[in-house]
Amino acid sequence: MGRIVVTEFVSLDGVMEDPGGSEDFKYGGWSFEYNRGDDGDKFKVDEVMDADALLLGRVTYEGFAEAWPSREDEFADKFNAMPKYVVSSTLTDPEWNNSTVLNGDLAEEVTKLKAEHDGDIYVHGSAQLVHSLLENDLVDQVNLMVYPVVLGAGKRAFGDTSDKRQLKLTDCRAVGDGVAILVYERTG
Repeated sequence: MGRIVVTEFVSLDGVMEDPGGSEDFKYGGWSFEYNRGDDGDKFKVDEVMDADALLLGRVTYEGFAEAWPSREDEFADKFNAMPKYVVSSTLTDPEWNNSTVLNGDLAEEVTKLKAEHDGDIYVHGSAQLVHSLLENDLVDQVNLMVYPVVLGAGKRAFGDTSDKRQLKLTDCRAVGDGVAILVYERTG
């Protein structure tokens, strides 16, 4: 049985919008202002190498599909080769290889994905999708890289939910220029 792992770059105030600078956000590229160090880089590489598949919202998918196919290294090779699932009601013909559009009931589709995969299915970015996954109790683990900056505005990693969601901290460490890696697992 696969697990859904949400992985996000976030500011201290929970903003996850445009950490790489490609979305025209007022503070776009904010994560590049900090060095996450060798340990932080290794954490991100390990995530990719441990992933069995990607599950993405349409906006994140389109950004990844534009950036990754032209890159060549171990990290890019893994991203490009693994199965990718994009949740969208508008995208019909994804061009990035090994991509499948999910447009049915989210809970049903993700439950099927978890049954089909033995490994971890990673969700990068994808704010709206993450909110829906949390609301439907489908998230098994949350990996956060918390950057030492308050942005004050932007999409938040975690939105309103109908009830509280409890998680257990399983890893916590500082890397690079004060970036905190926090790993939480689902309880119950």
